[in-house]
Amino acid sequence: MMAGSHVALGMAAWMAAAPHLGQPPLAPGALALAAFGGLLPDIDHPKSWVGRRVRPVSDLLAALLGHRGVTHSLLAVLACGWLLKRGEVPAEYAGPLVIGYLSHLGADLLTPGGLRLGWPLKGSWALPLVRTGSAFEPLVVAALIAAAWLSLPHRPDPRALAERWGLCITCESLPLPPPPPPLPPRRRVA
Repeated sequence: MMAGSHVALGMAAWMAAAPHLGQPPLAPGALALAAFGGLLPDIDHPKSWVGRRVRPVSDLLAALLGHRGVTHSLLAVLACGWLLKRGEVPAEYAGPLVIGYLSHLGADLLTPGGLRLGWPLKGSWALPLVRTGSAFEPLVVAALIAAAWLSLPHRPDPRALAERWGLCITCESLPLPPPPPPLPPRRRVA
């Protein structure tokens, strides 16, 4: 997927995961870390957004390991788990970074290129739903963002967010959409 998609999906993944980690889902610093984590696996590609910014490192990684090598493997997933378990990096930093990183791997799994999960072994795993840069990519990303937003246990008032972020000066006069209807009671099946 494209860099913008990885940024958006990293942030969306953090919004969905943060409540389960006991952290606020819309904290700007955590969202920024999740966005950066969403770009980090492509450090092994010199033409990627992050690869261009750390060019000598990305050139070396690309020459030694190739793109979608170790940074897109089960070893990277294990390293993410180790970073979270170890506790040396505070959870408010490690959590968003790791969630963003893992969202990148999940997004790349949806492309025909897939992931080389068993790196250094050959072969890749893929659920080829969308081609990188295709017209279908933004639709998939939008659907995943909507799912992340809807997964929030307590969705904030969008008017208050718009005002706080300076996107709207008098949002209080805007009507809110009606609340969803209550769920019907569950029936027991005998």
